[in-house]
Amino acid sequence: MSLTADARQLFTRRPDVYARFIRAVRYPQGLRAFWRASPLLHPGLRLLEAGCGTGALTFALWDAAKERGIRLDAFDAFDLTPAMLDRLRASLRRRRIGDIQLAEANVLHRDALPDDWRNYDLVVSASMLEYVPRERFADALRGLRERLKNGGRFVLFVTRRNPFTRLLIGRWWQSNLYSAPELTEAFRAAGFSRVHFPGFPFAARYLSAWGHVVEAER
Repeated sequence: MSLTADARQLFTRRPDVYARFIRAVRYPQGLRAFWRASPLLHPGLRLLEAGCGTGALTFALWDAAKERGIRLDAFDAFDLTPAMLDRLRASLRRRRIGDIQLAEANVLHRDALPDDWRNYDLVVSASMLEYVPRERFADALRGLRERLKNGGRFVLFVTRRNPFTRLLIGRWWQSNLYSAPELTEAFRAAGFSRVHFPGFPFAARYLSAWGHVVEAER
């Protein structure tokens, strides 16, 4: 699959189907549970989300920060697909959230984002990098690493390879699937200094059958 063509077409055709699918598997709730417990959220955080889609991770982060009384210094997000961004903008307007800046961009084009979208404390991504061609996966990670400040962290939620995901995710949603060793190798090739797999908290343990949580330091 080409990130610039096939993935855009897939999610342009299926934004509503995708939204219903992730609700059915309680994906937004699991992401919210992760961030409610995460020590990576702190006041003054500068945050970039890569592949925001319809906002599952966006709202998980926003709601967790609000519940914990954490005020973010910046929250920027981008996605490849205009249909997804339109849906997210509508959701942000309904909730009267005006502090999240959105942009249309391809993760493989490092100069596509605004010049001042740099020096982030935290970069996050969920269910997007599976659509980068395997041979460009480390390149995409390297580009996101460059957006982090020294000591910044990157958290990735990505589909693991197993018989369940091959059928439900790989075939239906046409995405790549990864093992933990493959992810470790790609992050190290991208220049990250430390890589580990913290997993989901108990309240979201059901998502462990679906995917990996990867935390890496610039």
